[in-house]
Amino acid sequence: MGTIRIGPAGWSYADWKGIVYPESAPKGFRPLEFLTQYFDTAEVNSTFYRPPDAGQARGWVAQTSGNSRFKFTAKLWQRFTHERNTWPDEEDVRVYCDGIAPLAEADRLGAILVQFPWSFRRTPENRQWLARVIDAFNAFPIVVEVRHTTWDEPEFYEGLRERAVTFCNIDQPTLRDCVAPSEAVTAPVGYVRLHGRNAENWFRDGIPPYERYNYLYSPDELKPWTNRIRSIQELAQDTYVVTNNHYRGQAIVNALEIAESLGHASDEMQQFREDVRAKMTFAQAK
Repeated sequence: MGTIRIGPAGWSYADWKGIVYPESAPKGFRPLEFLTQYFDTAEVNSTFYRPPDAGQARGWVAQTSGNSRFKFTAKLWQRFTHERNTWPDEEDVRVYCDGIAPLAEADRLGAILVQFPWSFRRTPENRQWLARVIDAFNAFPIVVEVRHTTWDEPEFYEGLRERAVTFCNIDQPTLRDCVAPSEAVTAPVGYVRLHGRNAENWFRDGIPPYERYNYLYSPDELKPWTNRIRSIQELAQDTYVVTNNHYRGQAIVNALEIAESLGHASDEMQQFREDVRAKMTFAQAK
């Protein structure tokens, strides 16, 4: 059985105050450092919006020093996944690689997540774009997330295996042409991302982005994923399970429930889950 790491996507959210984090945090309180008491991974969100800063990355390494098992995964900058009118220049590649390097040098980087939108379909042009992205960042373990069913072809998975690139197994609303839940393993790293099932807002325009991920999974909804994660863990050397339904701490509750279902939850983790759920329920009732 390979290693498994479970944690949330991101850790810096204003709506976590008073739910995940103290309402009045003590001086010197660091959210990331706090979460390392309960989780062995966290997905870096900020690197999607702008290239990482090496100094900030070194700070992340320092804040996770209390948990030797902890490893980050980091989203690739959106210039390579969402802004595809022209191919980025070499400087864009270098800036991202230099910024993330401190995590890799400290052995704290599990993978780079290359997250494409639902509109990214399997066309000859997009296949070529994906190949160029993989070539540009092949110094790091790469995870590819696609959301459109056109990618669900044996040739695609085989191509990932040939290049030791990880397929990201996702949970999302079961709407038109959306990739269904899976348990594919195409590389030594296994990866699962749970986005929630907020079908009403998934394709809705003009709403705050967090509303797409405003969803709390029930235990019955998580149970099939527990089985899939176990199957992935049997084949992968290192498996990452990331909850992206972050609004008001829902990702924290579901990540801890997954850990408990897999037998990875300590008494402290279970108490933390109960505390967050209670605060979350209170905040929603206000």
